[in-house]
Amino acid sequence: MAASGRRRAVVALLTSLLVALATAVVCPFIGGSGMDYSRLWRQESPDWTIFINLRVPRTLLALITGAALASSGAMFQALLRDALATPSNLGVTAAASLGAVIVIAFFNAGDSAVPLIWMAAIAGAGVVVALVAALARARRFSPLTLLLTGVAINAICSAAILLLHSMAGITKSFQITHWLMGDIDAVRYPTLAVLALIVLPACLWILSQARVLNVMSYGETWAAGRGVDCRKKTWQGFLVGTLLVGATTAITGPIAFVGLIVPHLIRGIVGPDYRLLLPASIFGGGAFLILCDTVARSVLAPVEIPVGVITALMGGPFFVWLLWKR
Repeated sequence: MAASGRRRAVVALLTSLLVALATAVVCPFIGGSGMDYSRLWRQESPDWTIFINLRVPRTLLALITGAALASSGAMFQALLRDALATPSNLGVTAAASLGAVIVIAFFNAGDSAVPLIWMAAIAGAGVVVALVAALARARRFSPLTLLLTGVAINAICSAAILLLHSMAGITKSFQITHWLMGDIDAVRYPTLAVLALIVLPACLWILSQARVLNVMSYGETWAAGRGVDCRKKTWQGFLVGTLLVGATTAITGPIAFVGLIVPHLIRGIVGPDYRLLLPASIFGGGAFLILCDTVARSVLAPVEIPVGVITALMGGPFFVWLLWKR
């Protein structure tokens, strides 16, 4: 990397970090309903209670979820050597959603059901990841074929979700519908802590594999010639991706295209070097989802738009543009 390119990449990396910090600090003060900032400064209710118990947890959840989805998307693109590979396109998100919907449909979806939803979402994502990894090892399956397989998995999971939705009662049906839209809601701080304990080590592991991903992005033959165990790294990467997607989807519902939009935008700024792309994607993903959630709760206030709807409206045309560009 030339000196000028290195300086530009470092500046972009620092900028993404500053943007993430700025959005995390500023966006909790922005919302659909007016807030009395003088009462907030004096820590008086109800403004202080709304800020601490609703706005801040919601922003932190968006930050963690965006970082998890963007980093997993960038990692899948390197492992499969295809710029269109994301957890959503591979069917991982849909499978995690199916696992969570099964729990919502047959169990009480209160706080006691959260561990069950997590386990079911991770299990559903794990089944699809194992299938995709097995297909990736077969030489007759190209990355395009894997993406088409993801389309088929999405269709199967969607059909199963519709079946469960039709069988559920009115209350359960409403819960499933609301959850499937994908939304950032205020959650309790213990839940955020558990999610952070899952996401943070996984993201750190992905960052530690940046040099390996750089080599693997050129192909298995190239990587194997440089001492990389591609099969081991692929399974490890898919396992970490399963944890990230399953854990976040269990809380927020399916939020698509974050793992596609953010890595591509960041790649156009910092370049293809994963040593810079991965950390910038983590910061950029968190900032991106925080901004989307801020728009979701502000643009049609007091009505809130599910953030999954906004990311889908942005990601759909972006995906078509990428296909046209290719």
